[in-house]
Amino acid sequence: MGKLQGKVAVITGATSGMALATAKRFVAEGAYVFITGRRQKELDSAVAAIGRSVTGVRGDASNLADIDLLYHTVKDQKGHIDVLYASAGQGEFNLPLGKISEESFDKTFDLNVRGTLFTVQKALPLVRDGGSIIMTGSIAGVKGFEGSSIYNASKAAVRSFARSWTNDLKFRRIRVNVISPGPVETGVFATIPQEMKNAFVSLVPMGRIGQPEEIASTALFLASDDSSFITGIELFVDGGTAQI
Repeated sequence: MGKLQGKVAVITGATSGMALATAKRFVAEGAYVFITGRRQKELDSAVAAIGRSVTGVRGDASNLADIDLLYHTVKDQKGHIDVLYASAGQGEFNLPLGKISEESFDKTFDLNVRGTLFTVQKALPLVRDGGSIIMTGSIAGVKGFEGSSIYNASKAAVRSFARSWTNDLKFRRIRVNVISPGPVETGVFATIPQEMKNAFVSLVPMGRIGQPEEIASTALFLASDDSSFITGIELFVDGGTAQI
């Protein structure tokens, strides 16, 4: 029997990379998974790649109406949520102070901060007592990476949410934790200039970038009873990058 047998999970922004790998792992462990993505073609491809026990709901996590549609669908089909993984996010890099536009700020904070907040808050009526909420942070939240201050700050906010919400939800025994990856082989990492990639890898004590499946294994741990006495943490999956 899988570690999530009979559980219902929601994973936002799961059309590729770490979140898609997590959706596949959750299904393999017995969960039924709802995934979201902004583009229907990519969403359909992700659903096909997962193969079973999955519903795709097109939506933008920064759009509150889309979040409402997601949870309306979940309520109609399953009636509750056991695991919520608020993973949707984005970042713009190579934007040093002096070149940051209002548009860049709004775009990043609308999804990473505002979107995460309302993804979690609007889920609460469906989340079962004793459930698990996971959010995607980043080592950027504790580092001062050059040209990335908006992204860095947005991920620091996600970490702060977990601390406060752990207290807010303690009487419902809902655990709230953050996974903070280091460099991982995803589409986002592919958009970074090669010299920045090389710089990131040089900072990793393990000498390589991570794989999406390594994030999925961590998410499974935080979603399952294996982490039953863990809440409020930021779990770095970074090859040691932020630890030294």
